[in-house]
Amino acid sequence: MTRRFADPDDLARWIVGELGHDLRMALPLGIGKATHIANALYAMAREDRTIDLDIFTALTLERPHASSDLEARFLEPFADRHFAGYIELDYARDLRAKRLPDNVHVTEFFLNSGVWLSTPQVQQAYVSVNYSAAARDVILARPINILAQLVAVDESGPTPRYSLASNPDVTLDILPELEAGRAKGTPFLFVAQVNRDLPFMPGTAEIDASRFDAVLDDPSVEFPVFAAPRRPVATAEYVAGLHAASLVKDGGTLQIGIGSLGDAVTYALILRQKHNALFRSLLASLTDEPRETAPFEVGLYGASEMFVDGFLELYEAGILKRRSQAGPVLHAAFFVGSRGFYDRLKAMPKEQRADFDMTAVSFTNALYGDEAQKRADRVHARFLNNAMKADVLGAVQSDTLGDGRVVSGVGGQHDFVDQAIALRGANSILMLNATRTKDDAVESNVVWQLDRTTIPRHMRDVVITEYGVARLKGASDAACIRRMVAIADARFAGELAEKAGKAGKVADIEEGLWQHNRPERLEALLADARADGFFPDFPFGSDFTEPERTALRGLGVLKKAGSSKRALVRLALDGLKYRPDEKETAALVRLGLRGHATKPLYSLLMRGAWSRS
Repeated sequence: MTRRFADPDDLARWIVGELGHDLRMALPLGIGKATHIANALYAMAREDRTIDLDIFTALTLERPHASSDLEARFLEPFADRHFAGYIELDYARDLRAKRLPDNVHVTEFFLNSGVWLSTPQVQQAYVSVNYSAAARDVILARPINILAQLVAVDESGPTPRYSLASNPDVTLDILPELEAGRAKGTPFLFVAQVNRDLPFMPGTAEIDASRFDAVLDDPSVEFPVFAAPRRPVATAEYVAGLHAASLVKDGGTLQIGIGSLGDAVTYALILRQKHNALFRSLLASLTDEPRETAPFEVGLYGASEMFVDGFLELYEAGILKRRSQAGPVLHAAFFVGSRGFYDRLKAMPKEQRADFDMTAVSFTNALYGDEAQKRADRVHARFLNNAMKADVLGAVQSDTLGDGRVVSGVGGQHDFVDQAIALRGANSILMLNATRTKDDAVESNVVWQLDRTTIPRHMRDVVITEYGVARLKGASDAACIRRMVAIADARFAGELAEKAGKAGKVADIEEGLWQHNRPERLEALLADARADGFFPDFPFGSDFTEPERTALRGLGVLKKAGSSKRALVRLALDGLKYRPDEKETAALVRLGLRGHATKPLYSLLMRGAWSRS
């Protein structure tokens, strides 16, 4: 019989009474964590050091943290507004403060990108594993004795219906084995926390209430789930998106990820559908090779580990409409999205919401199991993922820095690269910015040799930067080098070609392959379309006010300057001469840098940054 609780502390005491002091708890990744249950158990373990609490999870989400006073002036008022009411995980707070007690251990197989680089406990406990293997190699290998999940409820009928909603991903893969073990005497509890802010997803994600050992449900434990702020899309990302959209076949299959590159691809696909003449014109300015440019008649089917905002945009634009054999137009394993994403899902009729089937990660990220059906559905698949760096031989670095610190994790990237190899006519498309700027120094993301590898070169397929498409599958090393150099920034391509030549890997490469690969050319390419209202900073709406959007424009320039004293002095000198316009003045007020500001240097730096943006 399922027990009902209104108080998380009562539930935590019951769990300890049932299982004893050795607690091995799994929490779903992202927004699917039963936060109040996790916090109550963590509080007990913090007070009673005889309780051993091991937490196995991924993608622990927090309010963003500022790294400087100026950033805090922008970030803290925004975070107070955007994350109002959001309940954070107490173990994450203590990890960040480096005060996690010795009897508590947190293991993650995927990290919130870039936010745990300076936390040794997180870095040391990270487990590198493919998303599709996390159930077997991380969760079931321990094994766990508690699964605590946030669930959605539908109360429109005579009895409540429950859904795993955002996170059927690993739960559906581990639950049958854990239940079978319990039937043979191995202790295990499946506990749920109801949250009515979570969109109820019908279909595979629905779960019978009898499978829960306990349910926490009370107004006191309701809270707004984590909503990812929408990010601005830069020119380089828009142009890379145009390239990617021109590789997607009508009637095919699509995966895209979260973030500005995913938004850029989505925008370009919609441009291809709704403003086809403009799409063709822009593409003709980028390349003379044959590409996919026609509007979508048959449409696309989505097979993606993550259901992102972009899929809703594609659905409403009439692009995501090719139905799988089972009926849905999208199969996905988890979602984290914007506030608008959640609200739009909840506002949909249930019959329409059923077009998006949330399911096990073993279904989305692998071909084995229902393989014939998957192959029939996943025709002309284009699996798009982001990367940090790529070398000229086609290997890719996506998750770890050279010193071993983990930025995020491999997640499902290798899974989809593997699928692309196994599916005839499919492509793994790895996208990256050609350059990055740190401390005012521009560096190439296309390099001669990687310091870490996520995808090895023998699995190379398609790499995209804002400067073009490198088709690497089945190509010789020399051909790979030529194609990768051709999509590198002109400031670095010559050096790459020279290194390849000295190593005897390629004959002379003509400079014409890369000489036009410069940022100013891309700005000019989009200028006329921007004047007509296309390619806005935020293509699908913004969570920031207008003064905040203006401030972001300047803060982006300052971020590139980093800690370079020379660059900061130049910006301050530029700020002396620059007179902010009305919008920029409002942004200074929002940052507390007008009137009786105690930080006149900040104001100068912001003015100097706007003068260059």
